[in-house]
Amino acid sequence: MKNILKLAIFGAIIFIHACSLDLNPISDFSEKNIGGVDSAGNTVKFKTRAEIQTQYDYMYNILIQNPGIEGWTADMLVYNETHSDNAYRGATDVELTQLEQQKQDGINKNINRDWDYYFGIISAANSVICNVDSVPDPTLTLAERKQWKSEGLILRSMMYFDLVRLWGAVPLITTEPPAITAANIKEVYPLYYPPRDSVSKVYAQIIKDLNTALEPGGAPPIDNNNKFKFSRTVANALLAKIYAEKPVRDYDKVIQYCTEVEKDVTLVPNFGDLFDMNSAKTDVKNRNTSESIFEINFSGGGLWFTWLVGIDQSDPSSKYDWAKWLTPSRDLIAAFDKAGDKVRKAETIITATVTWSNEYPSATYPFMYKYRSKFSSVIKLRLADILLLKAEAYVQKGDPTSAATLVNQIRTRANLTSLSTVTLDDVLNERRLELAFEGQRWFDLVRNGKVLDVLNSLNSRDSGRLPMDVVTEAKTLLPIPQPQIDKNPSMFQNPGY
Repeated sequence: MKNILKLAIFGAIIFIHACSLDLNPISDFSEKNIGGVDSAGNTVKFKTRAEIQTQYDYMYNILIQNPGIEGWTADMLVYNETHSDNAYRGATDVELTQLEQQKQDGINKNINRDWDYYFGIISAANSVICNVDSVPDPTLTLAERKQWKSEGLILRSMMYFDLVRLWGAVPLITTEPPAITAANIKEVYPLYYPPRDSVSKVYAQIIKDLNTALEPGGAPPIDNNNKFKFSRTVANALLAKIYAEKPVRDYDKVIQYCTEVEKDVTLVPNFGDLFDMNSAKTDVKNRNTSESIFEINFSGGGLWFTWLVGIDQSDPSSKYDWAKWLTPSRDLIAAFDKAGDKVRKAETIITATVTWSNEYPSATYPFMYKYRSKFSSVIKLRLADILLLKAEAYVQKGDPTSAATLVNQIRTRANLTSLSTVTLDDVLNERRLELAFEGQRWFDLVRNGKVLDVLNSLNSRDSGRLPMDVVTEAKTLLPIPQPQIDKNPSMFQNPGY
């Protein structure tokens, strides 16, 4: 009976660990008509190039569906903006309120769904990584196999990089477990619900995977016409960001990988070029700009997330008819004003007249403005982030002059005066203004040991912020979702929850 119950639980959540062609149809293939045996009689999960390509395509498609947009975009912005000093909750959802007040717990539904979403995306990557080499179809070339596998490794690395920063120690899943049955459940069930691996082990795997992807013939070079690609430039950008993190910190490597990224991309002349609509309001003004490193494109107009944070400028009937998510905070607005930063403020925040006054007077209610229509791109990585990260590394190495040179490239574009030297706080403030509502702020504060000072003094300087719990070192990580602990005997809660 116990085995049957385990099978029932397993069946309800199997999608976390294996992409389902039936649930996510992208071709005429299904789990009933794929796979077979190779010439040596070995069972293979995918027997033709067309079959494995469904999995390759799905690695990208999953990022423009709910797992990618709801979890990796919308909720990631909440963790970095509302959970820090950049935004209020906006809409009064319990889950958002908890995160604004630093009261999140293990039963927060959004945190639980995001855990599932992340491991679902990892499963999509693993489906390619673990199977592409065994496809017997000779039309799938060796070059394709290596490239597709490398792209999968980059995607998996991106997911684990966020996971380890959000939750700390997490299960490291790099293989596909065998199908589970009543006969083998005792042996196989733990493979689907493994224990948490140490932070150092997760980082070591990420670095290994990215270095493998950067081997000759691995990840493709950046495509200036399509930045929605797990390219070599993406891998270099990730390594630069990873080596800035305390568990593996090496500022020389940060500078090294930032420099590699600079070879492939350049800043756009005008900050607004990254987010503006065209004059007719029928599409974005620019897509796949020279500055973009990894950009999820919605040229067909499929970015529904815009509706959560603002209006769709391509739709004349779209209006501010509810409080939306991610309301810009008074503290963020004050930071723009103190810097005299009119250019980036105008491209980041817009005000409108509304019928409510939850957090501001209804006549001038601010909204985030970087997602302006269903055609907007989700820009996950861009050069300004990398240049400012490089400046951070120079400051930490005791070279504020080199750091200032990089910071001034960004300030000049924003029509701000140049600085002769910079401190770490200067760099972090520049990152805040440049990258607001791009999912960086919380990670920046935690990485640099600033989060406790900044957050625990926030209520005293921001009159609009809901009363917050004291942030402790333990609370810099999210709680492990209670449903994950309930179904996994090896899972344990983070300290402080």
